[in-house]
Amino acid sequence: MAQRQVDGNLAAAAAAQPVAALQQSVNGTVNVAYRPGTDICPPQMRDLCYVQSVGMGHCAMKRREFIGLIGAAAWPVAARAQQKKKTVGLLNSASQTDWAQRIATFRDGLKEVGFVEGQNVELIYRFADYHYDLLPAMARDLASRGVDIIFASGGDQPLRAAIAATNTIPIVFTSGGDPVSEGFVESLNKPGRNVTGVTFIASALEAKRLEILHEIVPEAISIAVLMGSANTRTDSDAQELEKAAAALGVSLHFVKAANGDDLGAAFRDMVQKPDQALHIITDPFFAAKFSTLSALARAELLPATANSRYFATAGGLLSYGANFTATYRTAGVYAGRILKGELPAELPVQQSSSFELVINLKTAKALGITVPLSLLGRADEVIE
Repeated sequence: MAQRQVDGNLAAAAAAQPVAALQQSVNGTVNVAYRPGTDICPPQMRDLCYVQSVGMGHCAMKRREFIGLIGAAAWPVAARAQQKKKTVGLLNSASQTDWAQRIATFRDGLKEVGFVEGQNVELIYRFADYHYDLLPAMARDLASRGVDIIFASGGDQPLRAAIAATNTIPIVFTSGGDPVSEGFVESLNKPGRNVTGVTFIASALEAKRLEILHEIVPEAISIAVLMGSANTRTDSDAQELEKAAAALGVSLHFVKAANGDDLGAAFRDMVQKPDQALHIITDPFFAAKFSTLSALARAELLPATANSRYFATAGGLLSYGANFTATYRTAGVYAGRILKGELPAELPVQQSSSFELVINLKTAKALGITVPLSLLGRADEVIE
């Protein structure tokens, strides 16, 4: 019977042919059934393989060589089948409901670089619901689970907790603070450790927002500043605001509210002062209360400003701050790049360059305020 060399790809044949198709002959060879035109023998086995018939046939080789080759060929297939999904632990000080839009944007960023929740990446959510004392235990839990990345957002407390929990698992953050002065990274260009992310330097934005509030209500000489308990940058934010207030010739009245029960008393304090406007300092707790805060401000006829567009869309007079859609999408992209093998120590901390001014003209009219045309022209969005 004529013999011919067979050049082929054993891995393809192994995937295409079930083990049941293998038959050991009495002379110690293994016969592999193959379809016409299918090459199944690797080049290194050409001297051992032969075809016994035209059409449906068999490739025979010594049993020992075959087992070695079939094992090597099948291994990558088995490894791919057993490959685990990547895991990202989300550590946040707020509630999942309050942060839903921002987390959705983070997922969009992951998707941009090829990671889709439920397909090739699993997201493990840990929201503290404003119980900040729970964050350290949550961070340790994520670290003990061996997640591939921890994404820390919703203030600096989640980032501090994550850094305390691990110095090996990559951490991606969003933060309004200065990550260098806070000791989170060595420098913006070269983080130098397992931490990187996106910052928008909120303290400088607080001063700018106070200037815009003064521009829209120049007659306000006493401005209330509402401060929460979740902002670890309270002192630096207050210093920036004091500097801006001195330059503007206005006085500031600092009022604290640690929880929802404190808000009513805080606004009564403002009215008794009396204050003519309200500046709400950036705080995860306040971000969850924008509807309540805007309603209280309107009820007391206080022109008010906050850092997020969600405050203006909820009925507040104006907002100015980082574009959180861009911030969280960038964080998602960074997380995806790290999942693909890049090192956080070599990924520069991104500084948000996208800021937005939103003015609620309907609220302005209700408060009897005429917004300067120059300010309307600078606004990214005007709500009529």
